[in-house]
Amino acid sequence: MFFFAPLVMAPAFYLMALYVLAAVVPALFLMRYVYRQDRIERESPWLLGSLVWKGVLAALAAIVLESLGQLVLDATVDGEDPKYVWLLAFLVVAAVEEGTKFFFLYCRTWREPEFNFRFDAIVYAVFVSLGFAAFENVKYVFSYGLSVALPRAILAVPGHMGFAVFMGVFYGRAKRCFDRGNAGGCRWNLVLSYLFPVLLHGVYDTCCMSGTTQSTLVFVVFVVVMYLVVFNLIRHEAKTDAPV
Repeated sequence: MFFFAPLVMAPAFYLMALYVLAAVVPALFLMRYVYRQDRIERESPWLLGSLVWKGVLAALAAIVLESLGQLVLDATVDGEDPKYVWLLAFLVVAAVEEGTKFFFLYCRTWREPEFNFRFDAIVYAVFVSLGFAAFENVKYVFSYGLSVALPRAILAVPGHMGFAVFMGVFYGRAKRCFDRGNAGGCRWNLVLSYLFPVLLHGVYDTCCMSGTTQSTLVFVVFVVVMYLVVFNLIRHEAKTDAPV
């Protein structure tokens, strides 16, 4: 009986492996892309692995905080109120998810000795965010099947990377201000490092949640423009990289 158990379990194992790969590969591909843009001094695998793990922790924390946030929102705002979708997208989903990412990014990297170039901040933010996205993707694929893997690979995972690039740009500038004794500049850039991704994430989710023809059209334009800006920004920041 036990001799045949591996044969019985094999199809389920391969199906599970397929689900995990479909969920994780898009994030790994984008991590590799950003990592290869860091031409001056690449970060250690140990540090990058810890950042991915921090992204997973950020996703777990976000699940709890978003649940609490939605409970408060449901108790205070009617679900039929037009403001509900905006408040859910910006104040619950975007604010919480970008907040948990930023928290773990800051705690892990602000005092990190390897954080000595401006582009490092983009790498760090992207790895945290894609760790978050990979975990979230696994959850979605196992919940809804492989049918969601392709649209999420094209939209959700690169979306998280896009928000992270803006977070990293301002985070790197904050670190540079800090190391040069500019406390005001440091604080301002840290605020922008959080608020800018929240704004982008909020617009993205509002369009997704609204479900109207107009919101879908805005969503498509928004995503195309953001991707063009993000990939140009990555190349520009890599070419103009400088010590913090």
